[in-house]
Amino acid sequence: MTRREPGGVGRRGFLALAVAAGIAGCGPRGAGATVRLASGEVGGFYHAFAGLLGAAAAKDGDVRIERVTTAGSQANLTLLARGEVDAALALSDSVRDGADRVAHPSPDHHPSSSHYATLSALGRVYENYLQLVVRSDSSVGAVADLRGARVSLGAEGSGAALTGERILRVAGLDPAVDVAISHRSLPEAVAALGDGDADALLWAGGVPTALLEVPSRMRLVDMGELAAPMRERFGPVYDRVAIPADAYPGGVAVHTIGVANLLLAAAVMPNEVAASIVELLVWQADSLVPTEAAGAQFLDGRSLISTGSIPLHPGAAEVYRRWHG
Repeated sequence: MTRREPGGVGRRGFLALAVAAGIAGCGPRGAGATVRLASGEVGGFYHAFAGLLGAAAAKDGDVRIERVTTAGSQANLTLLARGEVDAALALSDSVRDGADRVAHPSPDHHPSSSHYATLSALGRVYENYLQLVVRSDSSVGAVADLRGARVSLGAEGSGAALTGERILRVAGLDPAVDVAISHRSLPEAVAALGDGDADALLWAGGVPTALLEVPSRMRLVDMGELAAPMRERFGPVYDRVAIPADAYPGGVAVHTIGVANLLLAAAVMPNEVAASIVELLVWQADSLVPTEAAGAQFLDGRSLISTGSIPLHPGAAEVYRRWHG
């Protein structure tokens, strides 16, 4: 039996949902339509970005963007595949994992189509930072020190739930044996850490994340040394990134693992709708960065088109061609 990743939909289920997206997508059919965007947890970067994108659309766009609160990347991919939303934010490794489930199915299942055929990208929007947080008095100085610890690896359905187990494996830990894993929302994980009910939490999000700004009680653990082995083992979606000392009050500079965020759409989304959203990304970039992340996050026109193996939606590609000349 093939083990399912936490919060995942399984190989067989992923294919079924992917096919369903192409048949029963709820995508809008023209300008002025409503686009349901799967975002993330309240207090997280996905949720904030989706709200700002919706506000920009209400002011200057041709579509209405309705923010849908979710647990994160894996839940978003499921909703998009089911046709319950029109667009979604997801970590690039979660997207790639879903495609791999289809490309390498269980022995008793033979797919006839690929998840890549039903998904397209509107752009690569931001970098997510994996943040391993412990209490300030903790003896944990590296991921390997989590052996025997109680760790929250993000909420069920979040990208951190997938990436977190990979990080543990690369650090030489067996997630099923060496660590007591729980899956809590960020507020619940922060509360558990403060109350002594957890020893660490992993969060995939922007820098800074407001709920983590408690310097007298918590600190970040450096994970920079794991970026290269993560790339070697799981592919080039992982980067070594820096979190500066001034990101959190009283913090210290650390290196960690970064994963790109993709803004995705079902392939059935009409070209004019996709174009309207991408025009917001291109022309309203400065208004799409949450205030607390200004200076640490930004939309870069050169990287918007860098969506890796996920093809750009034709409507998005046309806007980028006009913009780049």
